[in-house]
Amino acid sequence: MLKMLSLPVVSLAAFLLMTPFDQARGAGTDRGTVSGGIAHDMPDWFKESFLEIAEDAMEAGEAEKHILLFFNLNNCPYCARMLDESFRADPNMSLIRTHFDAIALNVLGDREVVFNEDITVTEKELAEILNVRATPGILFLDAENRPVARADGYRAPEQFRQILEYVSNKAYRDMNLDAYLEQRLAKDVYDLRDNPTFRDITDLSSIQGPLMVILENGGCHDCAEFHDTILSDERVREELPAYTVVRLDTDANTPVIDVDGSKTTAAGLAEKHQMFYRPGVLLFDRGELVRRGDSLIYPYHFSGMLRYVSGGHYQSMDASAYGEQRMEELLEAGQDIDLGRPGATQ
Repeated sequence: MLKMLSLPVVSLAAFLLMTPFDQARGAGTDRGTVSGGIAHDMPDWFKESFLEIAEDAMEAGEAEKHILLFFNLNNCPYCARMLDESFRADPNMSLIRTHFDAIALNVLGDREVVFNEDITVTEKELAEILNVRATPGILFLDAENRPVARADGYRAPEQFRQILEYVSNKAYRDMNLDAYLEQRLAKDVYDLRDNPTFRDITDLSSIQGPLMVILENGGCHDCAEFHDTILSDERVREELPAYTVVRLDTDANTPVIDVDGSKTTAAGLAEKHQMFYRPGVLLFDRGELVRRGDSLIYPYHFSGMLRYVSGGHYQSMDASAYGEQRMEELLEAGQDIDLGRPGATQ
């Protein structure tokens, strides 16, 4: 029965699912502190569900709607931003309220969820079953309770609107989400930027050691922010020398040699790894894909993801365990940790 849940797994930043913010604060005066978390509430128009999801899906179908499951985490800055931009502001708010029944779930929650006749688990266990590895994790269900699309992590309002329309118009019957977005998103919102760390390499199989592939195109709504606040951040810059960094344009038809020696293009590479978001980030080591970044990731989490791969930590522990260990090391060393968006006011 779990076959129906075989969705694209976006192993983004399991660092988001680590120690709750209040537990990370130490009593000692020399211990570092954690900031950047943003408390958030769900909009009052979210459905008050009994968490019997198959029944919710059937009721939504009768009303010509889809289910929108919103997996969130307490104090998640990405959740708070997306709620403000797309769930509390038009045009997306009206689109969601008209065409979707939105249900909030907590990725660390203990409430019982009856997903279908075979799966009755806690919120946390359901998040594991559905491979929710970034928050917010948004899963769309049709009237038969079948997953038809998902968005893992933050999405800019314009891109999220296209995802909402893809589902509400039932375009999933005819094409995958990536193809739909390629058709619908404007191609002139971003001019590709250079960066001193970028290497002009198209044969990825020739690279020894950690490799970071950044996928961009002219329709990237978050690429400017990625360059201005992520790649330029000191925490991230400290990790970049360990990598060969290659930026590829998914709108170009330039031939690319994949890490396994096969011929492809940037778009083909994105399709192979089901990367629907730009800028997408693929982290390889020893010729194998280790981590994927398929949404906007703020500097602390992004630098942690880079260190997790380049330091070979993935060989001995999962990303969540490493995230907890790294956070504790920094706090014990007296370093303050800012998990939030650079320049954002709390």
